[in-house]
Amino acid sequence: MHHGDSLAPAADPAAAVDAEVQATPTTPTVREAGEFAVVAAVTARLPQSALVLLGPGDDAAVVRAPDGRVVVTTDVLVEGVHFRRDWSSALEVGRKAAAQNLADVAAMGAVPTSVVVGLAAPADLPVAWAESLADGLRTECAVVSVSVVGGDMTRAGQVVISVTALGDLEGRDPVTRSGARPGDLVVVAGRLGRSAAGLALHLRGDAGLLQRHAELAAAHRVPAPPYAAGPALARAGASALLDTSDGLLQDLGHVARGSGVRLELDAAALEDDVRALAACAEELGEDPWAWVLGGGEDHALAGCVPAGTALPPGVRVVGRVVAGSPEVVVPGVARPGSTGWDSYR
Repeated sequence: MHHGDSLAPAADPAAAVDAEVQATPTTPTVREAGEFAVVAAVTARLPQSALVLLGPGDDAAVVRAPDGRVVVTTDVLVEGVHFRRDWSSALEVGRKAAAQNLADVAAMGAVPTSVVVGLAAPADLPVAWAESLADGLRTECAVVSVSVVGGDMTRAGQVVISVTALGDLEGRDPVTRSGARPGDLVVVAGRLGRSAAGLALHLRGDAGLLQRHAELAAAHRVPAPPYAAGPALARAGASALLDTSDGLLQDLGHVARGSGVRLELDAAALEDDVRALAACAEELGEDPWAWVLGGGEDHALAGCVPAGTALPPGVRVVGRVVAGSPEVVVPGVARPGSTGWDSYR
């Protein structure tokens, strides 16, 4: 069944829980267990790194800040807007929630140090779902060796997850969106368009398509940000950097406007991304260029470096910065109808 163009909630979001954590007589709900028991069960699954001086269990955590400055970012994931429990397991939701915040820290050229999480959930949510969510948060945070150091839990009509990530600049200046200069190269680390393709597959709801393109479907549920590329690009002297959470054109547009420059992307440098999506796009009747240029939630990193910069592994040149009106263009490629994600459209 085709669900339309938005991430619409299931008919009954509160009932659409993961098959592996359905409430049973031996699997209590949050209401039955109580808030403090659930918090204790969740925090017991979260080991603490050496940067954590005081972890969960007190009024606040205490985390080392070696640089003396702290990078802070936060995101909110709302059921039916950012994820669906009939598509994603609790572990996948946890990984996605952590990934999009850790990617934002990396996009500042910083190294993540810790994460705090707020969870609002219906009273009939199985405790096992919350525990699996914690496992997902722990799994993704382990990729960059950081810990979930605390958070909060409250009641709500649907699942809402708020994640705040902290990071350390290691003595460097933050890499912002406003430092690009004419003569710089535009670079990308990570994959483009995969999450958008996966969303299209899930919206179509065809089991055969989902099976044939399982890797793309999974890319929507769990992104794979190139975390190490952020600090590596900062060390290499990147002039601008951001996380492509809302789509390559839309996010690079922030760099163009913030820096007062024109970004010209090379279509040939993006062909590998397009080819990886071509078969899926053909089956769905979609344009793979729209996914590559306008699809968000891959959490690739994009930005600019001075010409001649030695690029870190996994970073590729996709265009150049020139003087001109602040915009992003891709000569030879029609601009997609949607150039990125907007929560209110």
